[in-house]
Amino acid sequence: MAKELMKGNEALAEAAIRAGCRFYSGYPITPQTEILEYLSWRMDEVGGTFVQTESELAGVNMLLGAAAAGARALTSSAGPGFSLKQEGISYLVAADLPAVIIDVMRIGTGLGDIAQGQGDYWQLTRGGGHGDYHTIVLAPASVQENCDMMQVAFQLAEKYRHPVLVASDAAIGQMMEGVELPPMTEHDIDSYDWAVRGCLPGDSPRKIQNTYYTRPDYVEYLREKYASMEANEQRWESYMTEDADVVLVAYGISSRISREAVDMARAQGLKLGLIRPITLWPFPVKAFDACPKAKAFMTVEINILGQMVDDVKLAVSSRCPVGFHGSFFSLPEPEEIIEQAKSLMEKEGI
Repeated sequence: MAKELMKGNEALAEAAIRAGCRFYSGYPITPQTEILEYLSWRMDEVGGTFVQTESELAGVNMLLGAAAAGARALTSSAGPGFSLKQEGISYLVAADLPAVIIDVMRIGTGLGDIAQGQGDYWQLTRGGGHGDYHTIVLAPASVQENCDMMQVAFQLAEKYRHPVLVASDAAIGQMMEGVELPPMTEHDIDSYDWAVRGCLPGDSPRKIQNTYYTRPDYVEYLREKYASMEANEQRWESYMTEDADVVLVAYGISSRISREAVDMARAQGLKLGLIRPITLWPFPVKAFDACPKAKAFMTVEINILGQMVDDVKLAVSSRCPVGFHGSFFSLPEPEEIIEQAKSLMEKEGI
């Protein structure tokens, strides 16, 4: 299949169309606005529904309505706009509704800024709204993966009847790369026996409501759902981890730079490796079994506090030191990553 040159956000939007998405509701905010702009005309071409809403709150609640009707539905945002969607995401979880929500991350705190960032990790992976819940979180690292993960996101959402988040970032969303687009697929809105439908007099109406009102086994049901996700949906990519003394852990744009740092370090005789989480939740703890010689781990993130560090510590059961290299406003540089790894090794006597 021939490649097309596309911006990351636009490739994601086109891939959603080709995955059978026929409903989008959202509000413009940098750096994800191209998703909304692209779908404003493309959705019309395929007979779908596009709504530029008055707010992010309206966007996520319209999404809930479309998902309840059985549609493949999408919304997107960034930064503080993603924060405003949290209550709606919590309600999607409570009602067992499949939908896809895109967060094209930028830097924070508060309104933050429009520069690339990875400051939403905690919000993405800890359940940003009220209550006991997780969401599957996919983290693309290229324009091609922005495209490929849309089909996966809708499939996972429908497999578990659960919202799925896609954690892109400003660098991935704004860059242009060659991409192979998938073929068009159609989704039948009448596929599901649980979806809301109009009914004639005498018919039993279908209702979407909080699952814990309708399931006496709700606690066991929810625990089993998340246990199944953790057992079956961990996704990652490992690079030169078999003999690495220090293993970098990075996702999104940071992982691409970290891979370059691994190659540069190896040329210097320094044994670095890389684990790239593709699912931020469930976190790929299984990936760390393939690092038998690792003496330390180090996350590489575009944030100030090192938001992924705790998950790496849990994954290795604190048997090894876990360091952190962070950048802010700018992308991490491979030379800086190598120097930070050397400093970690010196500090820990490796």
